[in-house]
Amino acid sequence: MKEQVEKVLDKIRPMLQRDGGNVELVGIEGTIVKVRLTGACHGCPMSQMTLKAGIERIIKQEVPEVTQVVAVM
Repeated sequence: MKEQVEKVLDKIRPMLQRDGGNVELVGIEGTIVKVRLTGACHGCPMSQMTLKAGIERIIKQEVPEVTQVVAVM
């Protein structure tokens, strides 16, 4: 599952990088994916919306085993 999630993140990264941000995979615990938002995304007031409406939605579409995506520091 880790390889599948990394492939999805590779698709998402260009969108985040255009705005000066990025995302990295921290780990996977069961069906929960842990990511770290970096660059302009770190501390951005819209980061939670980006995480849930963007990153989580896309990962769950492409890797149905994933139930949740959470941001960690």
